[in-house]
Amino acid sequence: MTTAPLFLVDALPGNDRFPLTGDEGRHAARVKRLGAGERVLVGDGRGTVLECVVAGVLPDGLELTVESRRVEAAPSPRLVVVQALPKGERAELAVEVLTELGADEIVPWAASRSIAQWHGPRADKGLAKWRRTAAEAAKQSRRAWVPVVSPLARTVDVAARIGASTALVLHEAAAEPLTAAELPANEDVLVVVGPEGGIADDELAVFTAAGAVTVRMGAPVLRTSTAGAAALAVLSTRLGRWA
Repeated sequence: MTTAPLFLVDALPGNDRFPLTGDEGRHAARVKRLGAGERVLVGDGRGTVLECVVAGVLPDGLELTVESRRVEAAPSPRLVVVQALPKGERAELAVEVLTELGADEIVPWAASRSIAQWHGPRADKGLAKWRRTAAEAAKQSRRAWVPVVSPLARTVDVAARIGASTALVLHEAAAEPLTAAELPANEDVLVVVGPEGGIADDELAVFTAAGAVTVRMGAPVLRTSTAGAAALAVLSTRLGRWA
């Protein structure tokens, strides 16, 4: 049985029948060509999802009847990925897979060895693209919570967040494996993923001085666009998210 498609809106209605219009409604009606009797999910990206049935097709969307409403609690502990800016299309890939594999927050990081750099208007454009990609990936994976994509962080910004989290820096030379790292019961788990050229020594020193621990994934050296996803798979299993 195919899972009903998920559409995201800024605010969910309180009544049991409502029109799905705007970009999401047009996509549902014109691209997916959904018709009367078909089931859809409508969420706010903040934990609440309505299970609906299409009552009719409108010129610019769908008329929906709500069958049930469910609220999912925010995951705890949260999984936060500090992702060094990948180059080209790998940035979009990184955001997609991080979202699909359960990141609760994605922090773009301007690492010193990142080939891609965001400056001025490019930073606003890049951030908007990451947020759109995260929303689309959340819909594809039927997530009730769309991950927060935070503004671009510098190394000093990342270090400031480490003290309030259990911070793990992925590093191929680390002695401790990620599978053995101590995990918290409540506070955020913050995973730092370096750029293609690796985390610079001075950046690593700043992070460890702030309280971060270096961990390794295994023998293979992964790309920056896939390393975070691999780490999330391990952490999701260890935290019981995939039980």
